[in-house]
Amino acid sequence: MSEPLPGLGAAKAITPEVPLLVRDLAPSVTVVGDLMLDGWWIGRSERMSREPPAPVVEVLERQYAPGGAANTAMNLAALGARVRLVGVTGADEAGGTLLDLLADAGVDLAGVLRPSGVRTVTKNRIVSGDQILVRVDDVHHPTLSTPVRAALRDCVAAALGDADAVVLCDYGSQILLDPVLAAFRAGPRPPLVVVDAHDPSPWAALAPDLVTPNATEAFRLLGRPAPTNASRVEVLASLAADLRSRTRAGAVLVTLDREGTLLVGPDGIGHRTWARPGSEKQAAGAGDTFVAGLTVGCAAGLPLTVAAELGQAAADVVVQRFGTSVCSTDDLVEHLGRFGEAVLDESTLLRRVAAERAAGHRIVLTNGCFDVLHRGHTSYLAQAAQLGDLLVVAVNSDDSVRRLKGTDRPINTAADRAGLIAALSCVAYVTVFDTDTPIPLLRRLRPEVYAKGGDYSAEMLAEAEVVREYGGEVRILDYVPFHSTTQLVGRIRAGTAQFQAPGGTGPDE
Repeated sequence: MSEPLPGLGAAKAITPEVPLLVRDLAPSVTVVGDLMLDGWWIGRSERMSREPPAPVVEVLERQYAPGGAANTAMNLAALGARVRLVGVTGADEAGGTLLDLLADAGVDLAGVLRPSGVRTVTKNRIVSGDQILVRVDDVHHPTLSTPVRAALRDCVAAALGDADAVVLCDYGSQILLDPVLAAFRAGPRPPLVVVDAHDPSPWAALAPDLVTPNATEAFRLLGRPAPTNASRVEVLASLAADLRSRTRAGAVLVTLDREGTLLVGPDGIGHRTWARPGSEKQAAGAGDTFVAGLTVGCAAGLPLTVAAELGQAAADVVVQRFGTSVCSTDDLVEHLGRFGEAVLDESTLLRRVAAERAAGHRIVLTNGCFDVLHRGHTSYLAQAAQLGDLLVVAVNSDDSVRRLKGTDRPINTAADRAGLIAALSCVAYVTVFDTDTPIPLLRRLRPEVYAKGGDYSAEMLAEAEVVREYGGEVRILDYVPFHSTTQLVGRIRAGTAQFQAPGGTGPDE
């Protein structure tokens, strides 16, 4: 296994400049895996069959998109990577369609074989209105001949040569397992190895840097049923060491559908990303998009937590779309630029929160200066978000910070501080307030939960009484030692690389 991935636990917000940087760096990524063609057959259904009762669908349009590992490759290419693809597909019409779509996207197909006796895997969805009526899978797991396996081994080895990263996409066939293991034994290992497999355990022989099971796959790997209540994140976090042991992975990132992802590394430090779910019932392949964003970010040198946020943002884009879709760099820039829309003046915020509350959502509010964003901030904001359905962050104005911290603060303007907080996936809305305490805002907004960092107690907060008066709840979150904006600024000004002395005032500044 290579050195541990950098930056685990150092959660960062991402701005529109990040995907542009990744595209400019254009890392080389090899994708090895199960190739398939996704079909979307769209029509209308207005009657039932006279035979066994079933809806009759008059197909009006057929759309096709690369699926499986091919979808991961498409997303990587759209995000600026130079992509090589290795796999097998049929010498049939579906295979031709698949390869044409990949070639048009700029994917290098020199490693794709089309041996005789292999059919292209297809998954056709029959759609009427806003409903997928049925999915018809034509899945073929052939037994590859010795010469074909040897050719695949050579294709993998050639594609790994100067790759910055490799993604191994195993959707259950495992026909590429032996050729990949042989290629890794014969040649140099890429700097980053990512395994995205329905069953990661056979790939443990590679000691991958990162594995990306979904929650169901993770619990299956652990040999236990998934919890039926809302505790699966806590259970997975408590079993992180077991997950890493069973996969021999440097880090494990579990995807949680509408709940985002959970990332745990060798030191046990976890990081959550938070999804912005869409209502599109006909979206597919968001997991492939996430893995693509995660991988290209890591391959470009981003810290792992930042790459995870990049992957989450890319997945958030495609779940808003119909079908098997890709997220491009331009899509991400536009999407991330919209986070500025989450920074609201107070009157707009009050209207938005009223609508959210009418929809049954539980509101959490926290506040602070957030002058120089650090891990203490992001850790406690992620905790605060879990206390309700949406998190509102109130940021002190520049004048307010000067009154509280001195004339040499803030380091960053209120607009920059609010925009950075808004880019965190766990944050729904941000507003700027000019008073020394958030009491006036609390009286008007009346959040169900008011959260503060662990360096406070409820008795220290003048606003606690106000919250209790209207029936709200005050929650004090975990303390994160050695993470203070004041100390961080002091170290920067003193030119000190590392913080040496014990202490720390917590994340809330």
